[in-house]
Amino acid sequence: EDCRTVRWISGLSITTERVVRRFLQKTFERMNMDPSVSRFLISVADACIYALAIFIAADKLGIPSASIIALLGSAGLAVGLSLQGSLANVAGGILLMLLRPFGVHDYIVSDGYEGTVQSIGLAYTTIITVDNKKITIPNGQISNSTVVNVTAQEKRRVDLVVGIGYSSDMKKAKELIRCVYENHPLVLAEDGITVYVNELADSAVMIGGRGWTKTENYWQVRWDVLEGIKEAFDANGIEIPFNQMDINIRHTS
Repeated sequence: EDCRTVRWISGLSITTERVVRRFLQKTFERMNMDPSVSRFLISVADACIYALAIFIAADKLGIPSASIIALLGSAGLAVGLSLQGSLANVAGGILLMLLRPFGVHDYIVSDGYEGTVQSIGLAYTTIITVDNKKITIPNGQISNSTVVNVTAQEKRRVDLVVGIGYSSDMKKAKELIRCVYENHPLVLAEDGITVYVNELADSAVMIGGRGWTKTENYWQVRWDVLEGIKEAFDANGIEIPFNQMDINIRHTS
């Protein structure tokens, strides 16, 4: 009789596992959940169902459930302590996949590392740097640090600050910077271009420029505009000074 009961419980648990698995799969698909997270959560649900079946079967066979719970609790505590770092990474991976502060192909900066996200696993996130280095970051670390998602928005603002000599024509310099921004084909002129005096520094008047471009064009625009400003200043006699210091010498008798 006990064997038949155990077989019945085993069959019921298998049927329940299949029903729950199909239900969770459809639910996660409707939620558009990351496949890695959905597979992990379904595996956890399967383990819970089988654990419950074991408890029920043990109770039918006369084995105290309290003893099984105590044994599993002790084993779980030992495993948890030995895998503390790994479990923290898995928890961080689930948070990253659920909250989605960034995705694959995004360019991120976090904790001194930056690059394009190649993959987001349960335990580690892999990024590729601009010089083609592969960096693997524990998810526990990245989920607890500040992450800058550079490519999250469609447009980026290109901010530049250039110094000119105090004897140079400031208004002319501002007009030249504006023209360089306006004449670049990848600058979104309709979003506005701003040129302003940023600072009166010790050795130069610092003039700033701001213009918008699509995120994927940011670096090309930045490099081109810097080069264009230098060429325009050279052609119009605008000085870009080195650091200078005035020294007054006093002769005492």
